[in-house]
Amino acid sequence: MKSIFCFLILICNALWVSAQEFDVESIKVTGDNSKRINLVFMGDGYTASELNTFIENATSFTNSMFSQSPFKEYADYFNVYAIKVPSTESGTDHPGTATDVTEPVIDVVEVDTHFNTSFDTGGYHRLLYTYNSNTIYSILADHLPEYDQPIIIVNSPEYGGAGGAYAVSSTGTSADEIVIHELGHSLFDLKDEYYPGDSLAGEAINMTQETNAEAVKWKNWIGTNGVGQYAYGSSGSQATWFRPHQYCKMRYLGYPFCSVCKEGIIEKIHSLISPIDSYTPDNTVNNPTFPIDFELHLIKPNPNTLESEWTLNAESFASNVDDVALLESDLVEGVNTLTTIIHDNSSFLRVDNHESFHVYTVTWTINYSTLGVEDIESVANNYNISLYPNPTTNILNIEFESPSISDLKIEIMSMEGKKIKQTRLSNFETKQLNISDLSTGVYITNFYSNNVLIANKRFIKN
Repeated sequence: MKSIFCFLILICNALWVSAQEFDVESIKVTGDNSKRINLVFMGDGYTASELNTFIENATSFTNSMFSQSPFKEYADYFNVYAIKVPSTESGTDHPGTATDVTEPVIDVVEVDTHFNTSFDTGGYHRLLYTYNSNTIYSILADHLPEYDQPIIIVNSPEYGGAGGAYAVSSTGTSADEIVIHELGHSLFDLKDEYYPGDSLAGEAINMTQETNAEAVKWKNWIGTNGVGQYAYGSSGSQATWFRPHQYCKMRYLGYPFCSVCKEGIIEKIHSLISPIDSYTPDNTVNNPTFPIDFELHLIKPNPNTLESEWTLNAESFASNVDDVALLESDLVEGVNTLTTIIHDNSSFLRVDNHESFHVYTVTWTINYSTLGVEDIESVANNYNISLYPNPTTNILNIEFESPSISDLKIEIMSMEGKKIKQTRLSNFETKQLNISDLSTGVYITNFYSNNVLIANKRFIKN
């Protein structure tokens, strides 16, 4: 009977833990959670009486992050929340098991905290982490299921942190910088620009083994803002890996992100959410009267770098405006198509040589007859288009993803405007184009959706 009784107690305790409710505080809210990147802070090692300090720390980290590029320019793309999770005791574990300690010796201590964070993870003193992921994700699911990135703030003045599925940072020296650096790993897929060890080295936005300056993924930045090809070391494996900059936040805290990392961050932002917050009309409109107004509500960087191109029946209609009005004389009898295409023309982006790029559109279908407009229907689309390798010699791979568009028409043009090749590409398909017969040089790939040019991208034939 005792074992059954204990088993029932364990079940009840587990249900009680999963059902615990914690206060959620909004630190920065710019829009609906479904249309923003949602950062969620949770604290470890903050007792109930220290939760106000936790909110102060989370707010400080937030303010620091959005005072730095490119986050300050794209601040309206983010919401920030804090879940107030109390711990029984203050601080975090110091097991004293690290083999790389160069700091003053820290007293060995075990602390009863909610997420069981600890220094000395994996034998590295500064590696502050927790493997208690079930607790983290259970709280997120119960309180903010639309989260994009959890961040664990550990109530310790000792220097430490880690990236991974969730970013972790202490509150000690350079804590704000640690949070931003670890977010570079966790949310934006950036590598360290100091050598992270053979097991963590790998091809990434800001790390490569490519030695050819004409083929390296950040080639468009070389010679600008200190960007080049810098070996991680002078011998061994380190000498075979290259970073784009000598003084980037992914190498040294206190420095800005290099141009390559800024570009990678912005591209990831655009891959996560559309800059189109809403649009009108956004549902079927029957028997509207003229003039008919069409409007975009965009999530704009500051300064605004979004550009819009409006076409009516595949003909240019307007540029770089948030709204247009159609007159009866603008329409032809039958089906009319009004499309707006949104691009980000930020000076932070030089993405010709990147594999993927993102396009956003809204299309309104207007059924018009001699009796007037019968109805208007609308649809928004996001396109993730990839073209690789670039440069290439024989084969060019092209693929795209979209929530609703079935296919794209693709034209390869010479720089003089001559059409070289044409094909169609289905959604989620990868097509390999044989370009071995093309002359060496630069070509333009045009992408059409419903006969409207939505994007173009250059590639180099070696």
